[in-house]
Amino acid sequence: MAKESFPLSKVYGLLEPGPVVLVTTAGAGHANIMAMSWHTMLEFEPPLVGCVISNRNHSFGLLTASQECVINIPTVDIAEKVVGCGNSSGADINKFATFGLTPRPAAHVSAPLIDECYANLECRVTDTSMVELYGFFVLEVIQAWIDPAVKEPRTIHHRGDGNFMVAGETISLQSKMK
Repeated sequence: MAKESFPLSKVYGLLEPGPVVLVTTAGAGHANIMAMSWHTMLEFEPPLVGCVISNRNHSFGLLTASQECVINIPTVDIAEKVVGCGNSSGADINKFATFGLTPRPAAHVSAPLIDECYANLECRVTDTSMVELYGFFVLEVIQAWIDPAVKEPRTIHHRGDGNFMVAGETISLQSKMK
């Protein structure tokens, strides 16, 4: 099979690790929403999530100050709202109002849950040692919420250049991991 060179600037679309999420933060009397797809699981118990948030992003300052956030996991049903959040700045608009998303109080953090998302993970920052160099935060999930009515969530996965893949068919293969 002949292969061809692939642009390095597009490699992230090949390795995209998980669904696009909406990260909510709060501070200075308002809440913000940021679309994010650069995240990865680091540990199972306690659940640790690593994520990249640029210091050019409005959420960076809110997360740095509060040291807490909520990772909200949307489905394809609200994909246009997710992309709208990603294409705008919370420094300029109220994303909850602009995109018709409903904030709900979290149990342990000041950032709100997004009601329209099928799952919500309340998080606290546990490691900032790579923030200055890479914008990489390590978050500990301290409370997880899920909508039991959503049986097979169709999450969206960013492929780059405005293209998304939607989670679909599930296959089951025997695993020895418990």
